[in-house]
Amino acid sequence: MAITNERMRRHAFLRGLYEDGYFPDHVVDKGRAVLIRLCESIEAQQPAGLAELYVLTHAATEEFNALEAEFEAAGSEIETVAREEIAEDFWSVATAYGFTEADAEELVATREW
Repeated sequence: MAITNERMRRHAFLRGLYEDGYFPDHVVDKGRAVLIRLCESIEAQQPAGLAELYVLTHAATEEFNALEAEFEAAGSEIETVAREEIAEDFWSVATAYGFTEADAEELVATREW
């Protein structure tokens, strides 16, 4: 399924991580795929409210949790810069789909990073 939201279709997910050599592109690619799947899930399921949105964002956050080991195996980690970049992209996704009242911390509340 392709993203239909114009803003998200053009969004450069995790741009800051791609621009920083500390973060391996092959692992960042997997994080980008998580965010794209999140957009596709929002479009397919059309959450009616924040509670439904948070179910989707928490599931995507758990996928990022699973990527931590891959970052570490590649000599990297989800540290401050990465945490902020990932959280900003979650916020961008939420607002692009009209959830401007979403709590930025709650979007990624299940994070382990």
